[in-house]
Amino acid sequence: MCVCVCVCSLTFHCVPAFDVHLFLVDKLQCVARWFEQVNALPVCQTVAQRVQQQKSLESLKRFLQKQPLEVRVYDAEREMTDEEIQAAGATWSRGLADRPTPAERRHPILPQEGKRNVLITSALPYVNNVPHLGNIIGCVLSADVFARYGRLRGWNALFVCGTDEYGTATENKAREEGLSPQEICDKYHAVHASIYKWFQIDFDHFGRTTTEKQTEIAQDIFWRLYDRGFLIPDTVDQLHCENCQRFLADRFVEGICPNCRYPEARGDQCDKCGRLINAVELKDPQCKVCKRTPVVRSSAHLFLDLPKLESQLEQWLEQSMSTGNWTSNARHITRSWLRDGLKPRCITRDLRWGTPVPHPDFSGKVFYVWFDAPIGYLSITASYTDEWEKWWKNPEKVELYNFMAKDNVPFHSVVFPCSLLGAQDNYTLVSNLIATEYLNYEDTKFSKSRGVGVFGDMAKDTDIPSDVWRFYLLYLRPEGQDSAFSWADMALKNNSELLNNLGNFINRAGMFASKFFEGRVPQMELQQEDKRLLAQVGFELRQYIQLLDRVRIRDALKCILNISRHGNQYIQVNEPWKKIKGGDEDRLRAGTVTGVSVNVACLLSAMLRPYMPAVSATIREQLCAPANCADAMFQGAGSFVCTLPAGHRIGTISPLFQKLEAEQIESLKRRFGGQQVSARRFSFLGGLPVSRSWWLTLVLLFQGDRVRALKAQKAEKTLITAEVAKLLQLKKQLAAAEGKNPEPSPQKGKKK
Repeated sequence: MCVCVCVCSLTFHCVPAFDVHLFLVDKLQCVARWFEQVNALPVCQTVAQRVQQQKSLESLKRFLQKQPLEVRVYDAEREMTDEEIQAAGATWSRGLADRPTPAERRHPILPQEGKRNVLITSALPYVNNVPHLGNIIGCVLSADVFARYGRLRGWNALFVCGTDEYGTATENKAREEGLSPQEICDKYHAVHASIYKWFQIDFDHFGRTTTEKQTEIAQDIFWRLYDRGFLIPDTVDQLHCENCQRFLADRFVEGICPNCRYPEARGDQCDKCGRLINAVELKDPQCKVCKRTPVVRSSAHLFLDLPKLESQLEQWLEQSMSTGNWTSNARHITRSWLRDGLKPRCITRDLRWGTPVPHPDFSGKVFYVWFDAPIGYLSITASYTDEWEKWWKNPEKVELYNFMAKDNVPFHSVVFPCSLLGAQDNYTLVSNLIATEYLNYEDTKFSKSRGVGVFGDMAKDTDIPSDVWRFYLLYLRPEGQDSAFSWADMALKNNSELLNNLGNFINRAGMFASKFFEGRVPQMELQQEDKRLLAQVGFELRQYIQLLDRVRIRDALKCILNISRHGNQYIQVNEPWKKIKGGDEDRLRAGTVTGVSVNVACLLSAMLRPYMPAVSATIREQLCAPANCADAMFQGAGSFVCTLPAGHRIGTISPLFQKLEAEQIESLKRRFGGQQVSARRFSFLGGLPVSRSWWLTLVLLFQGDRVRALKAQKAEKTLITAEVAKLLQLKKQLAAAEGKNPEPSPQKGKKK
């Protein structure tokens, strides 16, 4: 059994009976109350004693469920029923059943009759900003995983994105670099494209908003709204910088939020409370360019009449949320907007760089970026194919998935849908809105100017493969709450989950076939134990599909790691390296274990394809896997079949992952500003004094339990040695944290 509790993204391995995984879910004070209720004085010893004394996970589970935490309990050692075991054996024996090789993608991709047509968009990144890791996981990487998964499932999927290139931010960047706005867009569009290519983001089309198609479609929607009475003129008080001699766009003015008093609220939205605001409402506003105090001036503008569209919007939202997949934060943010009542929203700006407003009374103005930018999805698709309306004016046959961070939700769930509803042109509206929380950097914010955090153009210079970056970002994807990138945790996940778990299993399976069976899959005679493994693997595959169908990307990744854990245990228990030296029966047993294991590795290659495409391709190449293996196993609810039958020849087997050394990680941490982060995450816990040494003592305790458990199980010597090394490293870290000499004193020789 596993219990998910909350604390600071650490993982503790307890006694053999079960693991307690501790994650930051809600508030640290909740954990303080937990420790208090189990009389945790001192905490470390009491927790260990209670874990060992209780023996019953159910009593601990009942206790945790009383706490105000997000507790998820699942059985990592789920017992398979006889029916499940026999069914797994029957499914396995079907093999590939002459399944045809899946067709290659051919462009342009258009909706097809009788197919599931899925249109996937990722929030358009601002062209003038180099994306950091939080931007990448919040939008393009999450959408890429889902698009790759959809293709594996046989969906007719189109994945589009592009750079958002209009607005004052671009004008200002151009002024800083002495270039024209178009030259800035050209320069940074190439930067974005290069970064996403390195991260293996597999767009069907990556476009941009500075196109004739954008002007044409945006102006068409404008006139349709205007002709139907959904645009209203009004005079607006705006902030004008006398020093810069220009009206200040929302993102170029900062001040104190009038709602929550946050001191760095932007002119359009407060990042702390999430409320939309008008720039003139800010207290103590400042021009972000020159830091002078702006003055208020009036200007005529056009507004989208959101109150007039509110009833249509509510009807559509009720239908979309009830039938589609909206993340909880997207639902909450959207409902809070409706609860507060919609207000007319300005769609024009006094700028030069943007899509021109075509109305003669408003010449010289451009569309406000949040009216204009979402239309970029349409114009980018139109740049990809002239038949773009088959995707964007086809709501009966197209499912639209939008991926974004939570700050973009209102514009995709309220403002943009109202624009399309008001246009009354049968537009495809979002049916699945997938929003992440924020990813921070070592408990602080990413900052290019302060050199804090890893940005997309820097990741490839770390010598860490892009697949490892993808894995770690997806492993801590901020789905239910904010999460934080940590160099130490990245090294831990790479070395434990990728190297020691996933890579270790796949490499051992392949090496056994190469070394003991001349590079061929051996004959297999399944016993009950083998069929039980097939049932466990099949269960995880079905869970994986169910989770990804609901865009639970992070949770589905854990299913992959669960399968490789099952595989490692299966190999460890059956010891094929010993049985191969025995008689005919033992050699047959070694062959069965090896054959089943390489087939599990083949399945893992398919499941990894959305997450780690290069690693997936390497595994398939090493196993010489047939092209239709994924297609066979991903149909319907998912079925684990034998894809590498006896006699199948495999290729050359080599390690998939490399260890991230402590020295390398410390160097990267210093390079990217990690040393600037204080240890405040260890400073308190709901009123209990907590230090780094406190945490290390707790981790050390559980690591000691793990080593003792492995020795009691007579585990493989290399595994015990690796865990002992971790234990010794933790002891050194604890000594350093307590100000002691981390190196043990030399022992004096005993007297004879």
